[in-house]
Amino acid sequence: MRTTLAGIFCAFFLSALPVNAQDSTVVPLERETLGYGRLFTNDFLGDGEDRWRTGSYAMSRIRGYQWDGERPEAFSDLLEFRLRAEILAPDNLVTPAAGDRRYAGALSLGMHTHFQRGQTEMSLGADLVVTGPQTGLGAFQREAHKLLDVDVPTVLGNQIADGFHPGVTYEAGRPFRLSETAMVRPFVEMQVGAEDLVRIGADMIIGRFGQRDLFVRDVSSGQLYSAVRQGDQGTSFVVGGDIAKVDSSIYLPDANGYVLTDSRDRLRAGVHWQGERTGVFYGLTWLGREFEAQNDSQIVGSINLRLNF
Repeated sequence: MRTTLAGIFCAFFLSALPVNAQDSTVVPLERETLGYGRLFTNDFLGDGEDRWRTGSYAMSRIRGYQWDGERPEAFSDLLEFRLRAEILAPDNLVTPAAGDRRYAGALSLGMHTHFQRGQTEMSLGADLVVTGPQTGLGAFQREAHKLLDVDVPTVLGNQIADGFHPGVTYEAGRPFRLSETAMVRPFVEMQVGAEDLVRIGADMIIGRFGQRDLFVRDVSSGQLYSAVRQGDQGTSFVVGGDIAKVDSSIYLPDANGYVLTDSRDRLRAGVHWQGERTGVFYGLTWLGREFEAQNDSQIVGSINLRLNF
């Protein structure tokens, strides 16, 4: 099973590599790769710890007919193929406190469509989340810690079990342009699957870069990463936040006595810089407590480096 998952990961990674740009004046008769996006998130890049929402990597490949700065009206014209890997862990990987969360490795593969109705932007998609030792993420972290000569996790025997969890995510947002270089976008989101939740929030982009890009939302941090670029260069600052009501989570099962917090809160900020061939994003996200026994909030950092040859 691990070999199969590794094969899927490698195949998706190779397919997400950039392709040569085509003449923008010609509307293709078939779908083409319009863009791709990646985001690496880790708490070591934030508060320097190794706990809870400790690390994730998201990768998106966008397929469609064209991109002119707005989502198409047709439901399935613009498709996103998404792959994610995430590790969740207790505060201490060697001697966790009683009641702390269990270790969890999760891989997900999904397809989402991005479209527009009037001025409302929407996305709808399905993901299959694979959990447990079969993902190989726990073994990967153990070997990485050995190599780095840091504490080797001893909690892998008590991780969330092997499983396959299909789910659906829907988001609707309405962008309001304050000027040519400032935009605010409130949104609502609903998820059913690995975690059942309803979320409401908003993001603001200030600056020239990204005003007409297609942004994808990172699942764990909520940070927006560019997946299709319109070509603007420059610097933009992003700020945002949201609050969610979580009904259930496979990572915090009721059977283990976990009590979810009344709300799950996130605050984030970051900066995008895009030059002629190189771009970079760095952001910080404050994550509130997810369950009652969690004794503190945390800060994670996210980074994305874009190189065009």
